[in-house]
Amino acid sequence: MPLPPGGPVAMPSAPPAAAAPDPSGTTLAVLLIGPAGAGKTSVAKYWADHRRVPTAHISLDDVREWVRSGFADPQSGWNDNSEAQYRLARRTCGFAARNFLANGISCILDDAVFPDRPVVGLGGWKRHVGPGLLPVVLLPGLDIVLERNAERSGNRRLSDEEVARIHGRMAGWYGSGLPIIDNSQLDVPETARVLDDVLARSIASPPQW
Repeated sequence: MPLPPGGPVAMPSAPPAAAAPDPSGTTLAVLLIGPAGAGKTSVAKYWADHRRVPTAHISLDDVREWVRSGFADPQSGWNDNSEAQYRLARRTCGFAARNFLANGISCILDDAVFPDRPVVGLGGWKRHVGPGLLPVVLLPGLDIVLERNAERSGNRRLSDEEVARIHGRMAGWYGSGLPIIDNSQLDVPETARVLDDVLARSIASPPQW
């Protein structure tokens, strides 16, 4: 059968691949999780300092230590008082984050959230900040966190045994579905760039947690 008259029919081209969202220009709420010595605070501050939109850094440890007289230091033992002060600090951080977000200011929060402890867990953060919170785990090797912890002073410095114990518990995040960054060989600016890459993927496909 002869072909119908006319020139060749142009086939439709494939649609262009969607570009990954740019997290540096998006209002976000990020929770940076990790053990003592992971570099959470340093990375969070750097990331907040170098974004294209206004961004606040909120550290749970800083807020918890607003209590001066009567401060219940968890290093002296986790008890009803330290748990109550932790919960209060988390609610305060969540309120601050929601207030910033409502005014167009992004937030990055940092906390040592344990995968095997409901009290110090993600559920409270999600409840206080909101369902759009993006958790990311920062988990370098044990030798790195021991080295960084040794450079600390005051009540932020832990014993090597405690650091190793916390680091071991944090390994429970593997297989959780949360994004994990091993920043053992990364400096702070490099880690912040990797964090942006991770957040871009999380915005495109939010983790189920």
